[in-house]
Amino acid sequence: MTAINKVVVFRVGKEEYAIPIPFVISIEKVEGITPIPHLPHYMKGIAKVRGELIPVVDSESILYSRTIQETELSRMIVLQTEELSFAVLVNEAKEILDIPSGNLKQPGLIAYQKTNYFTGVANMDARLITLIDPFKLVESLEGVREIKDYIKSQQTTA
Repeated sequence: MTAINKVVVFRVGKEEYAIPIPFVISIEKVEGITPIPHLPHYMKGIAKVRGELIPVVDSESILYSRTIQETELSRMIVLQTEELSFAVLVNEAKEILDIPSGNLKQPGLIAYQKTNYFTGVANMDARLITLIDPFKLVESLEGVREIKDYIKSQQTTA
């Protein structure tokens, strides 16, 4: 029997990406992002989601070095890794999809340091969907250690 990978598919620019369901807490409308001065370029600010303050990262800034243009379709995908909850701002959250393991291919770029968060490419009929490991994505971002330390210090003083 072929293993199934359940993922949330989203759009950044014109491309489709996916994050495994176990990392996804929720998908939210974009609202209430408070900009914070001196954050890294990819960080839009913080947002209150279900009573918790979480950092919001701009997926287009991370993947394409340009700022996302928010529309009615834009969403925040709230993710949980072992160390951090955060939201990824995307152009559109499209669907939840089952990807059979047989449709997953390992990209040759996995060994490339700057894209080690790409864990595979799903070949689904006329679509190519790049899978992202959110833990590796966060760890690859410059300045994220300071952000995690700050959030932990805020949680212990609250």
